[in-house]
Amino acid sequence: MSSNPKNTHSHQPAAKELQIENRKFLPEVIKLLNEGHTVTLQLRGFSMRPFLEDNRDKALLAKVKDIQVGDAVLAETAPKHYVLHRIIKIQGETVTLRGDGNLGTEVCHVNDVHGYAIGFYRKGRTNLDKTNGIKWRTYSHIWTALYPVRRYLLAAYRRIWIPLFGPI
Repeated sequence: MSSNPKNTHSHQPAAKELQIENRKFLPEVIKLLNEGHTVTLQLRGFSMRPFLEDNRDKALLAKVKDIQVGDAVLAETAPKHYVLHRIIKIQGETVTLRGDGNLGTEVCHVNDVHGYAIGFYRKGRTNLDKTNGIKWRTYSHIWTALYPVRRYLLAAYRRIWIPLFGPI
């Protein structure tokens, strides 16, 4: 009788994180979306605060079908400049976007909207907060309705909430 002990330790090298500039990386993401794939994208920046955080959360993107006001979309607002922001207005072929944490807007052509968020992975969780779910729709409705006072809410969030409790 021979024994063959199983290897219980993994000898695979640790995964490395590779950071690539958005202007180089996102055109490849768009190609995948156009082929019908979904893509999970690590979020960068603070423009979708307070509920989506830089380097913490991820967006699950799909190919654009029909865009609507309120959708969070991946759009090219200038050559090789991409944002993941919410649509606040569609007028003809012109789309107006605003990040939830921004006061200003960006404008792009409807053809420059390349993907839309079907959900978000927040706070390191593995369950998806779907954008068509009650949680996201409720948050979206309330947050967009608060636009007139958002400047003050965001200032309080940055100056008081984050130092005391950390990001939402």
